[in-house]
Amino acid sequence: MRTQRLRAVALTAALLLGLTACGGESDSGKDEKDTAGSGGKTAGASAFPLTIKHALGTTTVPKKPERVATVNWANHEVPLALGVVPVGMAAANFGDDDGDGILPWVKDRLEKLKADTPVLFDETDGIDFEAVADTKPDVILASYSGLTKQDYKTLSEIAPVVAYPDAAWATPWREIIRLNSEAIGLADEGEKLIGEVEGDIAKTVAKYPQLKGKSAMFMTHVDINDVSEVGYYTAHDTRTLFFEDLGLTMPKSIAKASEGTKKFALTQSAERIDAFNDVDIITGYGDDKGELLKTLKKDPLLSKIPAVERGSVYLLPGSSPLATAANPTPLSISYVLDDYAAALAKAADKVK
Repeated sequence: MRTQRLRAVALTAALLLGLTACGGESDSGKDEKDTAGSGGKTAGASAFPLTIKHALGTTTVPKKPERVATVNWANHEVPLALGVVPVGMAAANFGDDDGDGILPWVKDRLEKLKADTPVLFDETDGIDFEAVADTKPDVILASYSGLTKQDYKTLSEIAPVVAYPDAAWATPWREIIRLNSEAIGLADEGEKLIGEVEGDIAKTVAKYPQLKGKSAMFMTHVDINDVSEVGYYTAHDTRTLFFEDLGLTMPKSIAKASEGTKKFALTQSAERIDAFNDVDIITGYGDDKGELLKTLKKDPLLSKIPAVERGSVYLLPGSSPLATAANPTPLSISYVLDDYAAALAKAADKVK
């Protein structure tokens, strides 16, 4: 199935090269409800062609894109925040409470822009290259993604692709904004957006001084039926990096384990769980009924983690929109930050 799809994409891409990779305008581009971002200095034709280096190569965007497509998680939030509606974007596959493929902060932004929902790419089985090609994009944004070299090669046959700068799934939210906004000719507006989000963060963090200086660890999804090991995000993951924005610190145990690897997640055997004795607060993905937390408290090994013993644990509820809060994205931060910070502060109160 995947081989047939790739062959189809290659054929489609060959037909599109004159319109996309060469930077030609799509004759239907003006029909999209795309608008220039308000405020700041908009990059004009003189800023292009521009070249962007990333972990998978170097991409040249020949002219200011009119048709913007995005793949993987959150990349569509940058153009939307800047007033540009993508022609296509990945459907939400986590935190989607109503099953429409759009997270609530994205839906709010589309409504504010009075825009129709873009084409949604189903990425359940990986990137739908044919669907991306069908949107005839001028550029494909993927600065926060898990693109493989083959994914990048295939997408590049459709349009210029902006991939992650260092490692898969490890692009901090500021860099997501910088890379994606630059690629669509709105770098100044991107910097302004970063400042606005930083302002929202500062106002929220000021309400919870008990967070300052506490060390925090973020667990990955833990199998409630097998807690013989615990997964956690490393110092390279955006969830962990976001702790610094909240005034939290990184435990020495996590920092040391993250040295010498670019992986965004690792595991620790429950038999050596004392490695996390320096963790003040534990957060991570839980479940709606709180069964995972109950399991941690009952387990003879995991219950000995100081954070578990004193109750300074906050597990995000199931797969709700709030559960995406800890993975900071341009539109979600301001939308869910207060709830997330308040829950972490409650856990921080139990640290003496």
